[in-house]
Amino acid sequence: MTVPDVYLDAQIRNWVLVPISLTMFVVGVLRHFVNKLMTRTDVKVELKSIREAQCVLRSQRLRANVGYIPHKAFRAKRHFFTNKENGVLNEKIESVANPMSPMGMPGGQPADPSMLVDMMKKNLGMVVPQMLIYNWVTFFFSGFVVAKVPFPLTMRFRSMLQRGIDVNSLDITYVSSLSWYFLNLFGMRGLFTLVLGENTVDDTAIMQQQMTMGMNGADPSKAYQIEKDNIDMVAYRWFMPDMERHCVSLLKHKLA
Repeated sequence: MTVPDVYLDAQIRNWVLVPISLTMFVVGVLRHFVNKLMTRTDVKVELKSIREAQCVLRSQRLRANVGYIPHKAFRAKRHFFTNKENGVLNEKIESVANPMSPMGMPGGQPADPSMLVDMMKKNLGMVVPQMLIYNWVTFFFSGFVVAKVPFPLTMRFRSMLQRGIDVNSLDITYVSSLSWYFLNLFGMRGLFTLVLGENTVDDTAIMQQQMTMGMNGADPSKAYQIEKDNIDMVAYRWFMPDMERHCVSLLKHKLA
């Protein structure tokens, strides 16, 4: 059965699609300047604490992508981290104040308690405006079809592009007003960078920072020892000889 095309009224574009995008852009610009006013410029970050956290992250990336580098390169990198004489993960670490730590923990006591206040301000600046805009879009524009994607899509995109619309016969390429809000939420980073420069408020970056903040508050010596044991137990296997067969099987699974 052929589903007829849905013709989008120009009034929907003028009174639904454009107001949502314009409102989110204006709120993003206001958040940028408010965040600059609330951000402290006198915070001193210990270079040693940043180096310790980045060292653990580098080792984790090595373990996660070990199959994409030759065996000789992996052995050299593992020697750099776990060498008994001068390996990075075998260095002795003194418990120092960590200004990036979100809470008082052994080996990561916050040097300045006002860091917690700054973090709370950033969280409120991210959550409150987006919550208000989400409720505004849901209350006034729920159920509108505002746009159409100019290329065909699979059924898996229905839940992402047609939130708030329960019409199974509607073509997947049509975008609802609520989905348009989420597309703008995660897709305006490039526009903000173009207009405001590199130092813009990025919601996804704030979320990732919160996810990795717990590691900064942990005891660095224990984190080093755990990561050293993990990288020593890595069983090397190079993926490149089987890459072609893996890609073929992956394509078959996606197209099935």
